[in-house]
Order: sequence, then C-alpha cells, then structure tokens
Amino acid sequence: MYTSWTLPSSASSTLPWEDGKYGILKEEQNEKKNKGKILRSVKINEKYPPCGSGKSGFPKVLSVTESFAKVIHGLQVGHLTDRVIQRSKRMVLDALGVGLLGTSTEVFHKASGYSKIHSMDFDDTWHPATHPSGAVLPVLMALSEALPPSPKYSGLDLLLAFNVGIEVQGRLLRFSKEACDIPKRFHPPSVVGTLGSAAAASKFFGLSVTECQEALAIAVSHAGAPMANAATQTKPLHVGNAARHGLEAAFLAMLGLQGNKRILDSETGFGAFYANYSPKVLPDLDSHTWLLEKQDVAFKRFPAHLATHWVADTAASVRRHLVTDKAPLPIDRIERIVLRIPDVQYVNRPLPKSEHEARHSFQYVACVMLLDGVITVPAFHKRQIDRPQVRELLGKVELEHPRDNLPNFNTLYCEMSVALKDGAVFTERSDTFYGHWRKPLSQKDLQEKFRANSCRTLSCHAVERLIEIVENLEDLEDCSVLTTLLKETSSPKIASKSIQHLTVPSYNLSYGLTTSK
Repeated sequence: MYTSWTLPSSASSTLPWEDGKYGILKEEQNEKKNKGKILRSVKINEKYPPCGSGKSGFPKVLSVTESFAKVIHGLQVGHLTDRVIQRSKRMVLDALGVGLLGTSTEVFHKASGYSKIHSMDFDDTWHPATHPSGAVLPVLMALSEALPPSPKYSGLDLLLAFNVGIEVQGRLLRFSKEACDIPKRFHPPSVVGTLGSAAAASKFFGLSVTECQEALAIAVSHAGAPMANAATQTKPLHVGNAARHGLEAAFLAMLGLQGNKRILDSETGFGAFYANYSPKVLPDLDSHTWLLEKQDVAFKRFPAHLATHWVADTAASVRRHLVTDKAPLPIDRIERIVLRIPDVQYVNRPLPKSEHEARHSFQYVACVMLLDGVITVPAFHKRQIDRPQVRELLGKVELEHPRDNLPNFNTLYCEMSVALKDGAVFTERSDTFYGHWRKPLSQKDLQEKFRANSCRTLSCHAVERLIEIVENLEDLEDCSVLTTLLKETSSPKIASKSIQHLTVPSYNLSYGLTTSK
C-alpha cells in the first residue's frame, strides 16, 4: 500500500543492473561489500581512521566539478562522525513521518508518484535555506527496495549516501550570498536538491569518479523551479521532482550519457541559478569536515513555512496577556495586530483562500495561534481557514519590516504588538523558536511528532519498530527492513480514528519564547 519510495517508471524501465553493459555491477558491489565487512563490524563510537585517510592518491584537482565528484566517490563510512550520524538519523525519522502523513493530502492523490514529504511543508529546513532530506531519502528508500537482494545495503550504507546527498546541497548553497537568504527566484530544493539526489544515488551505486561527475552535469539540466509556484499544489512537486530527476541523472551516467565536465565551475552552468556565484574546489578527503557537523537542521512543529514558526511563538506569548484560563480570545477588544517581520513576499498573504496559501501566511498563523492557543495539522483545512473569527482577526493585522530584520533563517526575528481599544498594548518578541537548530526538538518530542504523523497510516507495531530501528540505524544489516515496515498498514478502524484526532501540538512553546519587552 505504501508507495512513497517507488521508483519513477521512466527510471525503472531502464534499470542499469538489468542491462548487459552493466551486468558486472552486482559482482562489483559484492566485492566492495566484502572489502567493507571489517569496517562495518567496528562500532561507530570506537575510534578508527576514515577510509582513505593519509595520502588520497588523487591527481591534482582541475575543477570544482571534479572535486565534488571525487568527494562523492571517496567518502566512506569511516568519515562519518558520531554527531553527523545522530543528526542525520533524526532527519531520517522526521522525513519518514512527514512522508507518511503526506499520503493523506490532496496533492498526494493527484500526483502520487513523487510528492509526499513536502506535500504539507512539514519537512526539515537547513541554512542556507533549503529542505535537505526530501530530495534524498526517497531515492535511497526506493533503491534499497528495488536493488537486487545481494549484496545487502546496511544502515551505514544508507547513512553514508544520505549524508553525501545532504553535504552536496550544503556546499553548493555556500557558493552564493543570494542563497543564504530566504529565496526570491528559485525554490532551493529544486536546484540543490536535484544534485543532492544525484550524489546520494551515485554513492549508493558506488559509481566511479567520472560517472559521479557526469551525474552532476546531467542533474543540473534537470534542476530548477520558480518561487512563483510557492503556496500552490505545485510547490510540493519541486522536491519530488528533485528526487526523481537526481536519480535519473545517476542512471543516465551509469549508461554512459555525458555532460559538461565543468558544470559547477561555470556561470552558465550551475551558476545560472544564483547571483554572485563563486564556486570553490572542495577540500580533499584528508581534511573533509561535514557541514552537518557544524550546522544542524530545524524541525517544524506544525506544517507551514519555517518563518511562520517565529510568528507562532510570539503570538502564543502575547495570547497569555489576553486570555486567562479557558476563556475565549476577546476579539471585539482588539484594535489592531502589528507583526514586525522580514519582507518575504510569498509569505505575506493577508487573506489566504487555500491550505497552501495559509501555510505561507504570516497573518494566518498569527491569528490562529491568538485564537486557538495551538496550531495543529487540521488548522490548515479549508473549514478552519474560513472561520468567521479568523477572518475578523485577519482584518486587524498589519505588517512592518524593520531594516534590521533580514530574510535569513539564522538571524530573523518576529515581534508582535496587540493594541486593545482601551489603549493597552502588549508586545512580545521571539528570536529563536523551539525546533530551530539553536533550540532543537528533544528526541522525545521528535518521536512524538513521528508517532502523530505516522499513526494513521501504519500499525502501532510498525510505528514503534521504525522508531527503534532508526534510533539504531548504524547497526542495521539490511535496509529493506525499513521498506517492509513502511508497508505494514494500520487497520481501517484505527486509521479512521487517527484521522479525526490527528494533531501535532506545538510542543512546549515556552522553549521558543523570549521575555516580553
């Protein structure tokens, strides 16, 4: 039943390992697995040198593109650090849960082939701005199910390929100042995510340096989607297409298709997507440091644009001045609501009409939190958006854009002032919300989010087993166990009940609030 990780038909019809030209791939993979048995028998928390430490043996790097290909090809399990493993396991768990929840959306039913993880804008967010996991994890889940059963792909294989895909995205984003801010032209996952997918697939397949280089070149020609489709049903396809097209790029590279050998070096190559593009050759493997080691991701507590999470925390703090016990919000006493936020046009939606517009509306998230005191998954349903109380509050909201409040997920803040008709004014500010990389969700809350997201689709047994397996993913011998559990559906009765009560609460909002001014 669960099809989130299914290979696209255009790819599955030309599986390279079924082609005579690549008939030796399976044998080569077995040889690589046998060589890696000793390495995989060593526990992660023990100190052992990364594979390839010391002299790499590579010739002098001539281009940025070649340096990326060599890093993709050369990184090994031994390069993974404890912190990178722990952080990436959290990303995997969250993305699985968000993908499962995504199967309940209208977008999923209209475009079921490749639109689950980002269908509700509930997936992780990184800095510089992108959704890193959604373009990479589906590819690896599909491959772990579709590839021949021998050799087996382990949890460490998955974690390595996953982190290679994440790393490539982060490195590319750091080649442009434009990429550091909330995007205005291209949706980042559609750009860097496509290359991250190609890199992850290339690593999982064990492609050569030349093939990795070709996969990147091919992926660039598949990349890019405009921000004009933000807050529409098409935006989730950006991430799905990135996964799909990156995988196809790896397939085509395996089949010998060639592209520009300097695609990442050129302003007319990957540089076409970003202003002030300044690529740099990657450090060699001897001095490699994972970006995820230094920069964690943000996990969302409700399905909406990340910038709205600052607004939700601020509104929750203001609400405590206006509401006591379980009394309703005194809407008739409110004169106006002022939000001081960055100037992000596609999240400025005074009167959202659909769930996707509501997920991209500073105003809507502020009003719902003031009115209800919590934001849940159903808060973005049409009937909730059209409530008379919500529409009345929306009419009172004004936006201001202070010059020091830049559209950057690492520095932005939200300040809210609610003025009452009697002259009282209440002001609160949030600099960091709970779930941001500076105040990450606890493991307990991350697991609760996964349970809430997956309980309507999977059996209780499968939900708890997935939590346990991902928690110990580095010890998993066969990744196909994950895909098997993802097919263990809940009974219709349990699923129906969970649909009615499915909520992802704003876990302990006080963690993300600053003191009032």
